[in-house]
Amino acid sequence: MNDLGQDLELRLVRYFTVVAAHQHFGRAAADLRVAQPALSRQIQRLEKYLGVRLLDRVPQGARLTPAGRSFLPRAEALLRAARQAEQAVREQAETGRIAIGYVEDLVITAAVRELRRRCPDAEIVTRHLDCRDVGALSDRRVDALIARSPLPFAAADVTITPLYEEPRMLAVPRGHPLAGRASVTAEELSGEEAAPCPFETADWTSYRLLGAGVPPVESYEDKLELVASGRAIAVLPVGDRRSSLRPDLVTVPIEGAPPSRVVLVSREGDPNPMIRSLRLSAEAALTAPAARVTA
Repeated sequence: MNDLGQDLELRLVRYFTVVAAHQHFGRAAADLRVAQPALSRQIQRLEKYLGVRLLDRVPQGARLTPAGRSFLPRAEALLRAARQAEQAVREQAETGRIAIGYVEDLVITAAVRELRRRCPDAEIVTRHLDCRDVGALSDRRVDALIARSPLPFAAADVTITPLYEEPRMLAVPRGHPLAGRASVTAEELSGEEAAPCPFETADWTSYRLLGAGVPPVESYEDKLELVASGRAIAVLPVGDRRSSLRPDLVTVPIEGAPPSRVVLVSREGDPNPMIRSLRLSAEAALTAPAARVTA
C-alpha cells in the first residue's frame, strides 16, 4: 500500500532528481532552498510510496540504488511531461485569441477562414480600421494589422511580413484628357503637384491626390469627390474597388510606378503563438486581386 493511498507527488519526484544530480543531501537541500532534515523526510516519503529504497547514504554523500538508477530517467521524463502539459495549457488559456485589424479596402476573409481552419478552438476577431487608426496596433486594440505600406511605425517596434503587391491605377473624372488612354506612365505624372495629406509620408503612398491647390483631405470619399468634381486626379492600388462604384470616374493603369505593398504587421517580440499562425494563414490565402480597369 503506498503512502496513505495518495497519488505520486511531482514535488517529491523533483526532490529525488535534485538529490540524484548532486549526489549529496546537503547540496541538494541548498539548491532546493529547504532544510536538509525536511528533504530527507520527503525522500523517505517517496521511497515509502514506491516501496523501494532509492538512495543510500555514503561517506561522500548519497548514491543511487539499483532501483534509484532505474527510476531516475522515468522521473525526469515525468517532470518534463508535466512542464510541457502546463506550458501548453497556459499558452492556450492566455494566447488562444487574436484580434486582427485591417484597413480601408482590404478584404482578409480568406486569411481569417484559413486561420480558423488551423486553430479551430481559438477566439478570432477582426476589426475594420480607418487608415488613420493604425495606432490600434501600438495601443494593443489589435494584435496584428493587415494594411498597405508605408506605415508610421519604427522598424524596431514591429515585425513586417510582405503578403503581396499590386500595381497602381489612375482615377480621373469622365471627360478628362487621360480617361480614354490605355495606360499612363509614372513619368507623365511626375510633374503633377501632390496634395498634402497628414498621414502620407512617402513619395508613392497607397493613395495620392494630384492637383495644384487641392486642400488636404482625410476621408477617402472626400478624395473621390474632389476627383469627380475635376479638381484632382488620384493614384490608387488596382485592388481598391471603391472607385469603380462611382459611374463618374474612370481608372487607367499606370506603368512604371512602384507597386502598392500589402503587409502583415505585428508588435516585435509578441509571444502570442496565434501571430505565427496568422502569418502562415495570410501568406497561404491572400493574393493580389486581379486588376480591373473601368472605362
